Amino acid sequence: MAHLFFGYFAGMIAITSVLVVALRNPVYSALSLLVMFFHVAGLYVTLHAEFLAAVQVIVYAGAILVLYLFVVMLLNVKRDDRYHSQWRIAAFICIPLSIEFLVLLSGDFGAAHREPASLPVEPLASDNTLAIGQTLFSTYLFPFEVASLILLVAMVGAIVLAKRDISENEAKNMNRVSGAQ
Repeated sequence: MAHLFFGYFAGMIAITSVLVVALRNPVYSALSLLVMFFHVAGLYVTLHAEFLAAVQVIVYAGAILVLYLFVVMLLNVKRDDRYHSQWRIAAFICIPLSIEFLVLLSGDFGAAHREPASLPVEPLASDNTLAIGQTLFSTYLFPFEVASLILLVAMVGAIVLAKRDISENEAKNMNRVSGAQ
């Protein structure tokens, strides 16, 4: 059953990642990227990495993709046809990769990588998030705090630069208004 889920998630990740670069409309590309992010999170869940799946959804599907959409909407990017004339090169690369994929599927590679039956298999940790939290706030507390201070300084710098641009634009507008009267 795990192989079916892995096959589904891997197939959808491959398809949607191709759609990200193949679609001509940037908004549709961003939506394909969103679907890909959710399927990567599903793949993390099948690997029992629930914390990584949650971070994948929150950070990438939530924050990064919203940033991409804001840039696309801000720049008013239209369809771009100049990159879609390279289908011959894509086909030239795709054919050997497809042959390699079929060769890998036809072989029995699972027998060489199976563990012997005599070795005991340890159960997975019951709470990955607890283990990550304990490690983060004990062993890596200082680097974690330094990273948060760097992000705080970057945020304050961005606010100062944005405020300076706003105040300069307001001063220019005031000069135009006073000059027009």
